[in-house]
Amino acid sequence: MTINPPPLPDIILEPIVRLALSEDLGRAGDLSTDATIDPLRTLNANFKAREAGIVAGLDAAKYALELVDKTTKLEIFRNDGSEVSSGETIATISGSARSILIAERTMLNFLGRLSAIATLTHQFSSAISHTSAKIVCTRKTTPGHRALEKRAVRCGGGTAHRYGLDDAILIKDNHIAACGSIPEALQRAHAYAGHLRMIEIEVDTLDQLKQALPHAPHVILLDNMDPATLKTAVSIVDGQCKTEASGGITLQSVAKVAETGVDYISVGALTHSATNMDFGLDIDI
Repeated sequence: MTINPPPLPDIILEPIVRLALSEDLGRAGDLSTDATIDPLRTLNANFKAREAGIVAGLDAAKYALELVDKTTKLEIFRNDGSEVSSGETIATISGSARSILIAERTMLNFLGRLSAIATLTHQFSSAISHTSAKIVCTRKTTPGHRALEKRAVRCGGGTAHRYGLDDAILIKDNHIAACGSIPEALQRAHAYAGHLRMIEIEVDTLDQLKQALPHAPHVILLDNMDPATLKTAVSIVDGQCKTEASGGITLQSVAKVAETGVDYISVGALTHSATNMDFGLDIDI
């Protein structure tokens, strides 16, 4: 099933894409294109997937082209969230040769990086499709690209953990250590949080879990527990709150984790270890 979340608003895309173009063009522009391409030359080209995967990043690629030249046309055949095969054309581009060549690498960088995240997310989500658990990403994102990368996770069938420090309370081990105890941390969190703020706490052991439950967190993050311990933890929670497993979870282990009955599985690798998906821009001769 294709998952195509709405494109990010321009106010979010614009600074990210503009910075990427500015980084590439530097102080003097595209010297290679300036030196070799007639300003009146036009061309047609095809964006092709050179390997199978899930497409993401077309909104950013399109915006990059528009920033370079609003008259150049991009026709999209396979939307973000679509599964594509190797060799498949996902979009065509036509217009000024100079504009296309200036925008090419930035467009491909967004497509390759974000499609990799969507593809890896899809692999994780598919591995646990026989369960009710959901795959979520974390804050382990490329600085400045979090909004793009979390949208790519959605294109792959996952969902987001927090977007930042400001949208939920997550009490981690260092918060507990600095605060003094799990009960104290949760009591302070409840006193501080508004009625729409979720509170999650990270625990490493079943004993910590038992300390946390009487203080009514909305979610308990079960960190670095093996499947047997996770299953016991889910039994102890017994529906009192949501559960989330985290810590070194791989494609090889994720199914067993999901089968323990946890509600969510957070995987930092979705955004910090996805290997770029290969796309190319082939010019019609």
